[in-house]
Amino acid sequence: MSNNMKAGETYGKAEAKAENAAGAVKDTANQAKDKAADAAEATEGQAQLRKEEASGILQQTGEQVANMAQGAYDGVKNTLGVGENKK
Repeated sequence: MSNNMKAGETYGKAEAKAENAAGAVKDTANQAKDKAADAAEATEGQAQLRKEEASGILQQTGEQVANMAQGAYDGVKNTLGVGENKK
């Protein structure tokens, strides 16, 4: 076998290995991208759920504060004798 043939064969083998390595790197990068997208989607779903839970808690708290304020207001009116439950 001549030196040119050996060089060509070596070059071909190296080129094939490089293409295989590049393909493996692309596959790994695509898998990583897919995993990142899945994680982002899961995080977004969890954030939406937490937002809805927080909204419900805030509404309940607001209603409780309003009820407490109304109770205090009625108590002051009754103490002053201007409420419905005059003493």
